[in-house]
Amino acid sequence: MSQPPPRQGQVFAAPTVLRDRLGPRFGRIDPEAIAKAEAALKGLSSQFGQWLQDEVTKLEAAREAIRTEGATRATIDKLFTNAHDLKGLGATYEFPLITRIAGSLCKLLGDGDERVSTPMALVDAHVNTIRAAVRDNIRDSDNPIGQALASELEKRTADYLAART
Repeated sequence: MSQPPPRQGQVFAAPTVLRDRLGPRFGRIDPEAIAKAEAALKGLSSQFGQWLQDEVTKLEAAREAIRTEGATRATIDKLFTNAHDLKGLGATYEFPLITRIAGSLCKLLGDGDERVSTPMALVDAHVNTIRAAVRDNIRDSDNPIGQALASELEKRTADYLAART
């Protein structure tokens, strides 16, 4: 008696438990809903400049609190929170360069107790660069000045972190 030939492969249908429970409305993305969301975002884009300015003002206030109150865990944490907000909002507000620089500042600040020993000169360089990018409308790394500034801040941050460990 001959044996059946070995199977080369089988295709299994993935279970659709969640989709079955939620119904078909969650099974696809509605292009009309996406278009509406994009239109709403475009309608808000005229306010991006002011919102970005507000976020930069918060970042500068956090830096000033470090100068006046000292580099404590609370003041540095506030600066980190504001930098992290800018990291997330920069690209949304059409300033991907700010996302990059704020990301470098977040990396510089790190986490834990070592935050309080972060060199303020390097913090100031990040904050001042973000301020200048907004002021001079330097939005992305295609701008040679923006590219040079972001690269230098990232290099200095990496050097500091390498020396700290």
